[in-house]
Parts: sequence; C-alpha cells; structure tokens
Amino acid sequence: MVDEDDVIDEDDLEEDDLDEDDDEDEDDVEVDDEADLNSLEEEGEIAADYIEGLLDIADLDGDIDMDVEGDRAVVSVVGATLDELVGQDGEVLEALQELTRLAVHRRTGIRARLMLDVGGFRARRRSELVELGRSIAAEVERTGEPKKLRAMSPFERKIIHDAVASAGLRSESEGEEPNRRVVVFPVG
Repeated sequence: MVDEDDVIDEDDLEEDDLDEDDDEDEDDVEVDDEADLNSLEEEGEIAADYIEGLLDIADLDGDIDMDVEGDRAVVSVVGATLDELVGQDGEVLEALQELTRLAVHRRTGIRARLMLDVGGFRARRRSELVELGRSIAAEVERTGEPKKLRAMSPFERKIIHDAVASAGLRSESEGEEPNRRVVVFPVG
C-alpha cells in the first residue's frame, strides 16, 4: 500500500536540480579482511556501551543486540516501551544514531557508519519503503512520467533507490538536506 504522504506531485522536474552523485546514498565500502571485521565489531561494542549508558540514564529497559551486516556494524535495542527513542518518523532514532556514531568516532578516530535500530523500527520501515519503491516504479513504468517523492533520510533514500533499480528503472536524488528527495524516471 502506497502512503500518499511519501509522494509529492510536481509537473515539472528541472534537470538542473538533480544530483546524480548522491554520495550519502551510495557509500560503498568493501569489507574483505578480518581486520575490518574486528574493527566493525569494536564499533558495535562501543556503540552498545554508549546506548546502554543512555538507557540507564533515562531509566529505560531494553536489550541490546550487536551484529555486522555487510560493511557496517548494526546495534539494535529491543524491549518494551521504546517509542520515545524512535520519535515521530524516526527523528529521535536518527539523532541517537548520530550521537552514537560520534561516540564511536571519539573512541576510534574513524568515522563510523553504524546503523542503530530501536524496537525494530528500521526493519519495519525498510519493508514499507521497498513496497513503496516497487509501487512507484510500477506507476512510473505505466505512465511514463517521472515521480518525485517527499524528502527522506539517507537510509530511506537508499532503500528506494535499490527497489527502483531492482525494478529496472532509474532514480536520482535531488535537493539539499534535510529536503533531499528521490525522483524516479521511466526507462529511456
């Protein structure tokens, strides 16, 4: 089901506004040796300690899971009553993730790309966005008209780009943060 809030209607898309090089959306770093894996595990441990400290200060319950997926550490907080750590549309979660990345950077001196999830929010959002990307791709393919989506976070844009690409269409990001959005184009 397509959430109408994710799509915006604009008849004229100016090519000058499009940015084909969306560095934030396509950070490709290869992890191919044990040292890199150990480094990611260390990032996860530092992040988990930081989040655990925040949970203690806020007197919130939650268990912390750590993993490495591809080229990034993933730290997940699971438990009851964690909505206040997600916020509206994941805004609090995004802020917590940035604070956690800063804490890791402070300890390691390396810019962390770790992903933080709370209460399965990102996993649910990923499923919704994959469906949205497929739906928008089908619509653009059917109508032959480009479609501009609402502003999204880098995490959200990356998922849309991947879903559109798997459907055989082209997408690009345009604009500046925090108003950066995906535009889906027909083939040809």
